[in-house]
Amino acid sequence: MNIALIAHDKKKKDLIQFVTAYLSIFKKHELYATGTTGLRLCEETGLKIKRFQSGPLGGDQEIGALIAKNEMDMVIFFRDPLTAQPHEPDVSALIRLCDVYNIPLATNMGSAEVLVRGLEHGDIDWRQLERGRGKKFSIKE
Repeated sequence: MNIALIAHDKKKKDLIQFVTAYLSIFKKHELYATGTTGLRLCEETGLKIKRFQSGPLGGDQEIGALIAKNEMDMVIFFRDPLTAQPHEPDVSALIRLCDVYNIPLATNMGSAEVLVRGLEHGDIDWRQLERGRGKKFSIKE
């Protein structure tokens, strides 16, 4: 599975702890992350992670592009709901794309744990079928 890992600045430590706790699961999958989050995850977990730009510089949009091409299977995005984000429209667009393309999305540790446990038990395997179909949408639809 292709999994995107994103965290706002005040949530990066939480995401690192979360990924560390479920390292045995995450190491079986292809991981993607926005800039600084990906760097810190690589340094602290030793996982191989494809890194994009930082969120405010377009990383959220790069992950959104993979979602729109049906190449992302899950997004874990630890958001900071108490701090205004200068790139909030990008965040909203990413969340919207997850809804449009039925991509499982966790925005906090509680929902992320449910998704990762489901991933471990095969509850998200339907994404492999969906991705395998190459489901694409055209302007005419």
